[in-house]
Amino acid sequence: MSISPVLLARAAELIQQADGLIVAAGAGMGVDSGLPDFRGNSGFWQAYPALGRARLDFASAASPRTFEQDPALAWGFYGHRLALYRSTVPHAGFDLLRAWAERMPQGCAVFTSNVDGQFQKAGFDAQRIYECHGSIHHLQCLDSCHQAIWEADAFAPQVDANACRLLNAAPVCPHCGGLARPNILMFSDWNWVERRSAAQAGRLQSWLARVQHPLVIELGAGTAVPSVRHFSQHVLQSHGGRLIRINPREPEVADRHDVGLAAGALDGLLAIENALSSAR
Repeated sequence: MSISPVLLARAAELIQQADGLIVAAGAGMGVDSGLPDFRGNSGFWQAYPALGRARLDFASAASPRTFEQDPALAWGFYGHRLALYRSTVPHAGFDLLRAWAERMPQGCAVFTSNVDGQFQKAGFDAQRIYECHGSIHHLQCLDSCHQAIWEADAFAPQVDANACRLLNAAPVCPHCGGLARPNILMFSDWNWVERRSAAQAGRLQSWLARVQHPLVIELGAGTAVPSVRHFSQHVLQSHGGRLIRINPREPEVADRHDVGLAAGALDGLLAIENALSSAR
């Protein structure tokens, strides 16, 4: 990987000028920790060959209908992911972001489309994390009998990885006794309980109102699922922020004052840290 020293120097300058850091992260943020990003059917089926044999794509597997029609398969998929995320160690880039933010007067907030809980595990303040698609570490009723959301800590999934099927009992709703599901916004999902994410959004907006010179560092967020990119654009337009976009395939930025780095998340962050070290 070769990144322009001029771009890295500009990125270091933006970090030094900011009084608050917004980390905006998509699926590519977790790749360096060993997590799959499900890019296309081939990548998804490589991670879940049983679903590939059944020709079940990500949008079909990640839907309430699969929980209704085949709960063991749906929880096989999500149970495997839950166990994977619980065991994954966040890569060193998370620590770099926290260290940069600690030097800023307003610190850091996180906006992420990821449901893996890696920012909490890496030590970021849970009160400043907005998970716009929910969290796999929280559950809700499949039928939305109640607006309750509860932690999944008591659920230890046992999964037949070859068949992608749950072997033990699935979690149930404490209010109606029906099937529980992850508190995640799925495809064709009309019953997602968004109360928790809405509260996170409110806290993030309150924090943004206090920041005078926000900097968005956007990592691994492409245009296929544009939630993170839309948020980055909102900060730039509504709060006068600047942007460092780190993306190996789509690093382009619209404003010449911003920075786009064609790199993976960890490589890009390490390169910026080297530039910061040289500037100190």
